[in-house]
Amino acid sequence: MLLAFAFFDSPLQEGEGVPGVRAVLPRWQLSRQGRHCWLRLQRNLGGGITARSLAEELWEQAERLARLPADPSAGQGDAAGPAIASSSAWQAGYRSVVERGLELVEGGELRKLVLAVRQQLLLERRFDPLQLLAQLRQRQPGSCRFLWQHGDGPALLGASPERLLTIRQGQLRSDALAGTAPIGPAAEQLTRSDKDRREHELVVEAITAVLHQADLVPRRPRHPRLARHGQLVHLHTPITAELGDVQPLTLAAALHPTPAVAGLPRRRAMAALRSLEPFERGHYAAPIGWIDSTGDTELRVAIRSGTLQGRHLELTAGAGLVPGSAVDRELREVELKLGVLQQQLELPAGAGRP
Repeated sequence: MLLAFAFFDSPLQEGEGVPGVRAVLPRWQLSRQGRHCWLRLQRNLGGGITARSLAEELWEQAERLARLPADPSAGQGDAAGPAIASSSAWQAGYRSVVERGLELVEGGELRKLVLAVRQQLLLERRFDPLQLLAQLRQRQPGSCRFLWQHGDGPALLGASPERLLTIRQGQLRSDALAGTAPIGPAAEQLTRSDKDRREHELVVEAITAVLHQADLVPRRPRHPRLARHGQLVHLHTPITAELGDVQPLTLAAALHPTPAVAGLPRRRAMAALRSLEPFERGHYAAPIGWIDSTGDTELRVAIRSGTLQGRHLELTAGAGLVPGSAVDRELREVELKLGVLQQQLELPAGAGRP
């Protein structure tokens, strides 16, 4: 079953935002692990649908897939996307929000707060979301690329570096990912940055505390490592445990949102996000993924993402505030993340872009 959650349980105003959770049991599923692939067909028997007709339909689909080229996106991802006709200004509004958020952190009301900004882009022409996904697959091989769309509705797509929860045969893994720098000399400073190390350790502590509360025994390396995702590098600590009898979605609900996308203490941080951010987060920074009938689960955090509808593309990115954060640095981090996402989608600047 495919799952896409909203960041908040309910929108501020009725009729806005997205549903708290969307669950889809697709008719066709194609999955791969290593060199093994599985093709699954979900249909109800009866009314002329027999086991024999299902087997024939499954066989015919497998034959069609086998005739496809080895790389269906070959030749597509090389072409640049449509130029950006115009983009919204966000720096001034975000600066004032970050200043207010930093007051809460420096005043001791919050240990951490992650404030996001949303940039509106108008493209010079409509663009196929599958084309954007193909470009993300080429540009972000180390991240989880995703596309979620119902019919002709808005398409949520992105390349998330952050794993909320993975379960394979009773083995659990969650990732602490906080602390960001561009590739280059600044990346080497991440492991020596007091601010970034403190921000990262808050996430590690919060995840391990949730696992302890669920009577699990988390394991983690002593020091974070550097993880590269596209043009960005992050401090990364993998956390593992034996799942035991805990239900995967119960554990996911306890983990979301981690301090990497919300803050600490969680309840106060969520209230601050509601009051400071001038938009609904929707699916941004919420879990997205799947769960199967055996309990194996893959849920990623929908960051480095955007929403596309027609010519309109919304990009969302955030930065974490802790004591010692500087407003200008957080603005540069968000600007870097927004710019990297545009580069990954291969969206050149048009003549009308401010």
